[in-house]
Amino acid sequence: MNVRKIITFTEDIHSEGGRPVDPPARTAVVLAIIENPWAGQGYVADLLPGIDEVAPKLGELLAPRVVEALGAPVEAYGKAAVVGLDGEIEHGSGLIHTLKFGDHFRRAAKATTLLPAVEKRAAAGTVFDIPLKHITDATIRSHHQSIEVRVADGPRADEIVVGLAAAAQGRPQARLAPLATEQ
Repeated sequence: MNVRKIITFTEDIHSEGGRPVDPPARTAVVLAIIENPWAGQGYVADLLPGIDEVAPKLGELLAPRVVEALGAPVEAYGKAAVVGLDGEIEHGSGLIHTLKFGDHFRRAAKATTLLPAVEKRAAAGTVFDIPLKHITDATIRSHHQSIEVRVADGPRADEIVVGLAAAAQGRPQARLAPLATEQ
């Protein structure tokens, strides 16, 4: 796995809707910009060897970093893969939609739910939103949120941006009724 760079973003929301948020609502994102393992190979029918080689290393690299950056217990989480223009969306999907990647984050976050995801093909500098959901109960509406991310110089055409996002809480000032009220 060839990593060009790792980027860490944190955000602390102190006010929402004109009201203070106490304690501030913190989110963290860690992104690795890697060389696409299938770059220059044309159509590759069997992605499994590349997935087996790269996905576990990515999960091991990113999961502890995002938990550390958050600096609090993870309550909501998500993942992303943005493939450069010379790659296929399937390249990013293959790396993040495997337990070999996601279980590193599930263990670090003490989570049991599926990791929500975004995957797309795009040019460097594209904006993408990483969806987040509660780590143990995907029906908890207050934790359905997203965080916007952009990397100015990535992904290059032969790269993939792979990321994990975490939140220490639900949306600031969340007021939606529980899902059970609609059943």
